Amino acid sequence: MHFAGTVPNNMGLTDDETVLSVAQLNHQVARLLEAGIPRLWVAGEISNFTRAASGHWYFSIKDESAAVRAVMFRGRAQAVGFVPEVGGRYEFRVQVSLYEPRGDYQVQVESMRRAGRGGLHEAFLRLKDQLTQEGLIDPARRRSWPRLPRTVGVVTSLAAAALQDVLSVMARRAPHVRVIVYPSPVQGRDAAQQLCQALDQAHDRAEVDVLLVVRGGGSLEDLWCFNDEALARRIAASPMPVISGVGHETDFTIADFVADLRAPTPTAAAELCCDSRDALTSQWQVAIREASRAQRRRLDYCALRLDRAAAQLVSPAQRLRMDRQRLEAACATLRPPVQQRLEQGAQRLRWAAQQSQHAVDRLLQRQSRRLALAQGTLDALNPRAVLTRGYAIVHGEDGKIIKNALDLKVQERIDIEFGQGHAQATVTRTDALL
Repeated sequence: MHFAGTVPNNMGLTDDETVLSVAQLNHQVARLLEAGIPRLWVAGEISNFTRAASGHWYFSIKDESAAVRAVMFRGRAQAVGFVPEVGGRYEFRVQVSLYEPRGDYQVQVESMRRAGRGGLHEAFLRLKDQLTQEGLIDPARRRSWPRLPRTVGVVTSLAAAALQDVLSVMARRAPHVRVIVYPSPVQGRDAAQQLCQALDQAHDRAEVDVLLVVRGGGSLEDLWCFNDEALARRIAASPMPVISGVGHETDFTIADFVADLRAPTPTAAAELCCDSRDALTSQWQVAIREASRAQRRRLDYCALRLDRAAAQLVSPAQRLRMDRQRLEAACATLRPPVQQRLEQGAQRLRWAAQQSQHAVDRLLQRQSRRLALAQGTLDALNPRAVLTRGYAIVHGEDGKIIKNALDLKVQERIDIEFGQGHAQATVTRTDALL
């Protein structure tokens, strides 16, 4: 693209007699570049790459014969999904501009992709945008996991070097943690589907506290199964936390974005999933020392309180003497009124005894008189008393008293009771009174 002839006045430029400051010149050139050159794709190799603390990327785009400075601001850089490598070839969508303070011509990079892989990268970005809109990549939904897991699950290939890295790290750092492998291919046409099946198996068995999805480094095509939409949704819906450790530090996959944590490598995933035994031992030793110090402080405090309490105590002998003195004083105070009460009580008791004796005597006299009277009456009414005057009582053979002569039979033996003794007789005759 080139420019010929005069520049239109609507660009704000002046004629050739006007004197401009350098700032004015650079400003007009910047406007001219931005208005005259549309956004376009540029292919080239990255060099002089710098990632600033602000998150912006500064680098140069070059080919065999030329180079141009480039900047990619933090918001755009975060959407790339990977960190570019120096010397790597990429395709950049750029806006041509001028850095006015220095008059440097540069391009502002809006997006980038690996050279020759534009279709895959575009698919990657489309799926990432879709999942972002659905909230599956929202950092707020990421979960923590227990720092002391009892069991860790690993989804990877049994033949993968990543598995050996994970097992080696776990054996070295946390031999007390059980590791369960859910095998699946991690590369190839059916890898994404089988990874989903491995995740389903882990979810159904529900036997691990945290799940690692790992694979070693490779090309974009090698890692493409980890950009599968179904796999991403399985990871996002996992009932247990998921740590993604796919590829190298510069590799980014959709699985990294939907996982609860992205580890730069499989080894890092194994290191991040739990605290090491040495660290736990160190923490335990620190806790023991702190507890011991706290216990000593507590014992010192208790000893101080004991000393203060002991200083306020008196000896048992002294305590007994003091108690004995108080008891004697109380007895001396109580003795006169108690003695007086006892004497008064004794007097009342003697008077009551006398009154009781008089009452008993009077009652005995009355009862004796009543008894004598009753005895006289009883003697007067005693049927045997008349026997002393010549009367007799006749008993039949059955021992019953005979009141009527007709109750006897001739030849019946009878018993006759006199005032003094008995006699037996035989009935020879019975007569009725006329």
